[in-house]
Amino acid sequence: MKKSVATIVSVIIAGLLIGGAFTLSRGATGEGAGPAPDKGNVAMENGVQVIDIGAKGGYSPRKSQAASGVPTVLRLTTKGTFDCSAALTIPSIGYSGFLPRTGTTDIEVSAQAPGTTLRGLCSMGMYNFTVDFI
Repeated sequence: MKKSVATIVSVIIAGLLIGGAFTLSRGATGEGAGPAPDKGNVAMENGVQVIDIGAKGGYSPRKSQAASGVPTVLRLTTKGTFDCSAALTIPSIGYSGFLPRTGTTDIEVSAQAPGTTLRGLCSMGMYNFTVDFI
C-alpha cells in the first residue's frame, strides 16, 4: 500500500513539474511569445504588396511582417475549409465575410502607417492572425 501511494504521489509531482515548465515556456497568457513574424509570405506584385495567408484550422502564418506605406492585398487561400476560420473579420478595416470552401480571396488594404498591426479573427475569435507594418 505504501509503495502505491508513493508511486501516485511521485506521478502527481512529476506531472505538476512538467505542467509548470510547459506553462512557463508559453507565458502567463498561455500563448507565449508566439511565432516570429513571417516575411516569406509577403511579395510585391505590380507595385502592390501581397500577403499570403492560409485559412484552414486557423490561419497560417499567424504572424506576418510587411512594409508600411504601401498599398496591400491580403490573399487568403482556402483548401477544403469547413471550420470557423472561413468566417473572417478584420475590425480595423471594417471587413467581415465568408471565405469560399476552396479558393482565393483578395482583400484590399490601404497603405498602413508604421507600427500599425492588422488583426484578423475567425467568427468564434478562436483563431487569429496579425500583420505588423514596419
